[in-house]
Parts: sequence; C-alpha cells; structure tokens
Amino acid sequence: MLLPPQPIPACVIALAIVTASTDITSRRIPNRIIALGLAAALVVQVWLQGPLAGGADWLMGALTGFAVLLPFYLLRGMAAGDVKLLLTIGAWVGPALTVRIALATFVIGGIWSLWVALRQGRMRQLLVNLWCMTTSAWRPAQRARNREHLQVESVGSLPYGVAIAAGTLGVLFASAA
Repeated sequence: MLLPPQPIPACVIALAIVTASTDITSRRIPNRIIALGLAAALVVQVWLQGPLAGGADWLMGALTGFAVLLPFYLLRGMAAGDVKLLLTIGAWVGPALTVRIALATFVIGGIWSLWVALRQGRMRQLLVNLWCMTTSAWRPAQRARNREHLQVESVGSLPYGVAIAAGTLGVLFASAA
C-alpha cells in the first residue's frame, strides 16, 4: 500500500508524536488535540480530494478507527482517548491504512503488555483478566459470576497512545519503503 499524498504523512507523524508524549507525561490524550486533528484532517482531505471524495474518506477512516477500538473500550480494556486517537488517525489516512495501523498497534501493545506483566510477575492475573473480559463480552450474565468467583484487578495500565503512535509510524514508514 502506498503512502497517502503529502501533507498527510507529515501531519499524522506530528499527531502521533504529540499524543504519545502527552500520554506518557500526563496519561491523557487531550480532546483539544483530537478536535484540532479531526478538523485539520477534514480540511486537508477536502483540499486534496474534493468535497465528496475527501469528506467520504475522512468519515470512513474515522469510523473505521472508532469501530476497531470501541469494543476494547466497552470491555474496559482501553481508555476513550485511545479510541479517539485512532479515530483521528483514521480520518487522516482513510479506512484501509487505519486497519493496518490498528493491527500493528495490537501487536505492539500486546507484546508490551506481556512484557510488563512478566516483568512485574503478574502474568497469572493478566490471564485471569483476559478470561473474564472475553467471557463477559460473549455472555453478559457471566460478568457478575466472574466478579464473584475470580479476582479481577488491574495488572497495570499502559499509555496506549504510545502503542498507537508506534503502530502508526511503523505502518507509514513501511508503506514508504
């Protein structure tokens, strides 16, 4: 897959770096950065492709980013800022590249989570939490039983905006090669 036309890659790289740094320092991805990113993406998409095609690409990319991470947010495995960040990146790069970025992010975030759990000696708790999350996703009635019988507690949190930024940068640089 080819890179989108400039200035999209440069803007997405800047967005990824800014949001990753704020997520590391404050454990938040500010809504004003998301709003500015979405507005700028719409302007650039419309400028490059025209109102109809640019608006459609912007909307489909944003919806793709939202749809990919929303289930993890609903299962309390991810923060809302992370969902909004991938939504914004999707608005910039369109749906196809958003899916590739999400897959790269899952690999990076998964490896990072395993490393943290292993380093802290919390691997067993991580597996319990994953079991509870997946069973309650498919059977909501199971959620209450899981909470009664299994100790669901946080293994720790990651600034997942960093994983999203790393996945984004990796896919963009791989697409440029």
